[in-house]
Parts: sequence; structure tokens; C-alpha cells
Amino acid sequence: MPEVFVSIGSNIDRKRSISAGIDALWECFGILRLSSVYETDAVGFEGELFYNLVAAFRSDKVPEEINACFKQIEQAQGRDPDDPKFSPRTLDIDLLLYGDEIIDRPGLKLPRDEIERYAFVLQPLAEIEPDKRYPGRGETFLQMWQAAVEADKMQPARKVEWMPGG
Repeated sequence: MPEVFVSIGSNIDRKRSISAGIDALWECFGILRLSSVYETDAVGFEGELFYNLVAAFRSDKVPEEINACFKQIEQAQGRDPDDPKFSPRTLDIDLLLYGDEIIDRPGLKLPRDEIERYAFVLQPLAEIEPDKRYPGRGETFLQMWQAAVEADKMQPARKVEWMPGG
């Protein structure tokens, strides 16, 4: 079964929303590995600070089935699927990686390009799986993170002293 990596974020009732999302992911997929939680500014709009983290789990579901589970979880937490992309949200769950697969088809592109664009994705990914290589490339997520910080392309996010369930 491939290992799946997802980013999780919230800027509305952050602790409750993320905790409920983690509980729902556990119910759908079983054992989860979680990164630390990071606090970041909203991207693309003015809004409250986000909490973000990365989770990993194994699944025999195909990516489209996994994404459908994510949408159900988000909606159960009050996310309106018609809200604009860049807007406040109770819960945002995005598929980042599905094993080492490279997928480019309508509605699904993996690895997700946010890995290379945002510290709130790459930093927790490098924390949870530092030695994993970006699919199709030789560099690890830790190497990517270190290079992005050294080149001043990304500023480290603030680690939060809170974990879901804790």
C-alpha cells in the first residue's frame, strides 16, 4: 500500500477544526503519523493565522477516492465547497503525495506543487519524512527545505506548542 502525505490547515476555530479533521482521517485511514503544528499567515487573502501540519498514512484507495474522503471531512467541519480558493476555512486537507507516483491528469496533479511553493507545506513534510525523495528527482525533502531557506525563498513557519489530541 502506498504511503500518502497530506497537508492539513485551518484558520477558523483552528484547534477544534484540526482535531476533528485528524479524528476523521483516523477513522477513514487508520494510523496516522503527524508532523508538528505550524502557525502561518494567510496566503492570498487577509485573514486570521493558520495552523498547518502534514499527516502520513497508508491506503489502498486510489487518489480520487482519498480526495473524496477529504472533501466529506472538510464539509463535515463546515467548509463550503463553493467558497473561493483564497478565503478563511475551518478545514483544508490536500493530497500532497501518493507513494512515489507522478500523476498529471485533469483534477489531479501529484506531487502537489504547493510542496515547492510554501513553507507551511515543505517544512512539516521535511520534518515528518526528511529522507524521502521528491518523486522523479534526487533531492530529499530536507535538502529541498534547507536549500529554500538558504536561498531565502522560504522563511521558517512558527512551530506551535500544541498537537491535536494533546
